[in-house]
Amino acid sequence: MSVEVIGMIGTRDASETRAAAGPPIDVEYTRAFVRAHEEAGFDRVLVGYGSSSADSAQLAAFGAAHSERLGFLIAHRPGAMAPTLAARTFPTLDVFAGGRIAVHVITGGSDAEQLRDGDDLGKDERYARTDEYLDVLKLAWTSAEPFDYDGRYYRVRDALTPVRSPQEPRIPLYFGGSSDAAFRVGGKQADVFALWGEPLRETAEQIGRVREAAQAAGRDDAPRISVSFRPILAATDEAAWERAYGLLGVARERAAEGANLGVHYARTGAPANVGSQRLLALAERGELHDRCLWTPIAAATGAPGSSTALVGSPETVAEALLDYVRLGVTTLLIRGFDPYDDAVAYGELVERVRAKVRSKEAARERVAEPAGVAAG
Repeated sequence: MSVEVIGMIGTRDASETRAAAGPPIDVEYTRAFVRAHEEAGFDRVLVGYGSSSADSAQLAAFGAAHSERLGFLIAHRPGAMAPTLAARTFPTLDVFAGGRIAVHVITGGSDAEQLRDGDDLGKDERYARTDEYLDVLKLAWTSAEPFDYDGRYYRVRDALTPVRSPQEPRIPLYFGGSSDAAFRVGGKQADVFALWGEPLRETAEQIGRVREAAQAAGRDDAPRISVSFRPILAATDEAAWERAYGLLGVARERAAEGANLGVHYARTGAPANVGSQRLLALAERGELHDRCLWTPIAAATGAPGSSTALVGSPETVAEALLDYVRLGVTTLLIRGFDPYDDAVAYGELVERVRAKVRSKEAARERVAEPAGVAAG
């Protein structure tokens, strides 16, 4: 019942509640941000992808050079490069990073965002292309002999690369999405399937869909499950809620000024990606769910990404995260609205979650011991 904890880094101080400060790539801030996550005990950090953001692979390379054990989960859009080039790019980086690289495959939920990078395929076609892309990528990472591939989007002949990851059998693949196509492709291809933070009941239903898709694809196993949240912490629950409503006020002000990504939908219609639609529908149903899952900031920003919060003291939020671990979640992706300061503060939360997981695992092992063993 081990749990992986992932954060997220960027190249400057910015969020839905913080106006971007500094140059697009602030080297000192980025270095400090990486170190803050390593010191807080995170296993990995997600390196995001956007049509106007710094290159994620190069950012991960910089981060790996300025850390010792922290892993890097590189967001990557199929279609941005040939799969055979990606099959060399990521293992090359992984060798230099000492086996600390994973890849998060994002097919892309916004047609407008895709077009900024020159990708004019519709959503269903993008998922079909992603499926082929990952077929080729896996073949390149594992084939001992040259291989051919014939698909609708990729045709490869005599491909083989000696550039291999030090990880066995290959670099881990994470996959995100909430649509039928996402479950179908991710259920087939992913090592870890990533969901945005929803209530426990809905999360359990989505986990079931991932497992059904894996079975339909003929897999003997199923992807592990990641869930993403935006914890809002303070010393007490009362102080955390005061902070949460303060952040909400700022998010609403920035949205009204056109500063948040969420206002993009006012120009191009409602979000096309199912994940955002689900978060907005959740917000309409109510502000608070389960222990402390809070939705107003998702509503205020248009939910362009992971934007549901867990609000409370480190103990309250740790218990809320443990509820998801009990469902079968193996990875917790947490990032804050005050990105750097929250990464530092999350160190206590990370340790509490791990301690609780260790305690429950030890209790399970004691129960499983045969009679008389403990008495020895």
